[in-house]
Amino acid sequence: MIETTSPAKRYEFTIHTFGCKVNTYDTGLLQKRFERLGHQNISSHSKAPLGGFGLGARVPRVHILNTCAVTAEATKEAAKLVRRIKSKDPFSTVVVTGCGAQVDGETFDTLGGADLVVANSHKGHLERLLDEYFKGELKERVFRSNIFRKDDLEAGGGVEESHTRAFLKIQDGCNSFCTYCVIPFARGRSRSIPVRDLVKRINELEAQGAGEVVLTGVHIADYEEKPGVGLYELLCEVLEKTTVPRLRLSSLEPGELTPQILKLYKNDRMCPHFHMSIQSANTRVLSAMRRRYTAEQVEESLLAIASEVPGAFVGMDVIAGFPGETDEEFADTFERLHRLPWTRIHVFPYSERPGTKAASFEGSVARDERARRAARLRELSLARLESQAHLQIGQIKTALVLKAPGKGAEALSRDYWPVKLIGSAGGEFSAEEFHELSHLAGREIQVRITGYDDSQTSRMEGVLNGQWLREV
Repeated sequence: MIETTSPAKRYEFTIHTFGCKVNTYDTGLLQKRFERLGHQNISSHSKAPLGGFGLGARVPRVHILNTCAVTAEATKEAAKLVRRIKSKDPFSTVVVTGCGAQVDGETFDTLGGADLVVANSHKGHLERLLDEYFKGELKERVFRSNIFRKDDLEAGGGVEESHTRAFLKIQDGCNSFCTYCVIPFARGRSRSIPVRDLVKRINELEAQGAGEVVLTGVHIADYEEKPGVGLYELLCEVLEKTTVPRLRLSSLEPGELTPQILKLYKNDRMCPHFHMSIQSANTRVLSAMRRRYTAEQVEESLLAIASEVPGAFVGMDVIAGFPGETDEEFADTFERLHRLPWTRIHVFPYSERPGTKAASFEGSVARDERARRAARLRELSLARLESQAHLQIGQIKTALVLKAPGKGAEALSRDYWPVKLIGSAGGEFSAEEFHELSHLAGREIQVRITGYDDSQTSRMEGVLNGQWLREV
């Protein structure tokens, strides 16, 4: 249960967000809760400050780290930031929350610089705990309990600071317990927000200026308000009872992208973009991961997308060097992906995660071999991304303005290509265009794709150049 009692002391706060879209949603919720109590949010959209707050030394300064626990590296990165914050802003209060705080107590509970550790199990009490901390009433610094006893979903947040897109959590937790993943122990079992509440929230987000809503969760295919009301039924209700121009789904697995869901993409409000969490394209490795599908189903799902939603942007997650993965099994994954339709792969060299079953598996793949396999997959992904990007040149796309001139002039196409906006003459904006476009953040425009900027390919994020034509 979320507590929002009036605080005894106002303070400045910034939230440092790690990890997935669900954490982005949770950060949006935390920001709204703290602002409602009168605290000043000085979080930067791009990089939260580590010091130099604006209200003076007598105003408490709070850094909240909303941590990720997907990999051991994510936990190390958060711990490093805690120490860095205390070095640069030693009189601030540092709070560690999120998934890392739930499952990595051995790292955070005694970490120098962490004033409070508030796990996911207690995140709904964060305002009260900080209030008691500043009153000197807290006798503990670590707050954590069994996450599987947590029932609430902390609904209501999710707006990005730009207010142009919003992440809406439809469920939390996961029932899969894959052998490499610690997230069920950080988030608990799957719980779903009622359809009626989600429809209401989407309409509220549109009224607040969101031009796109991303339906997200830890495992959105687990969505089930009640028997017979799952993800497909939710999408049907959303399409019928809301008018937000753009709807996007987060990750799905092969087998979860049903023919019924695919047919919904005939509605142009459903953005033609899929993120497939496949992890491997070899059946034996998938079984060892405790994934609930085969290599053949991976193939079927990608071919179905290409058939039903031609031209869609398809991203995938793939783990390289899972324990026991042989050279032949990796080759099977590589060759299958090489011949299938998709756009980009997010490659993860396998990393031992304490607390998971896979961490104790025999047949560990040498780290240099994991790196070699990951490099081969990244090369494959980069070549595919570049070839698909050049196919976009000359097309006219509908894109949502994320940043107006003076702030980068960026947009995002419905099919998930980032677009750097240019003027109608092919370069700088005219004075008239500058004035008009400056008022269009959060609105859709039409752009003609004129080129591809591959200068960001080290991060696997090429950017299309788009000539602004008109507002939609």
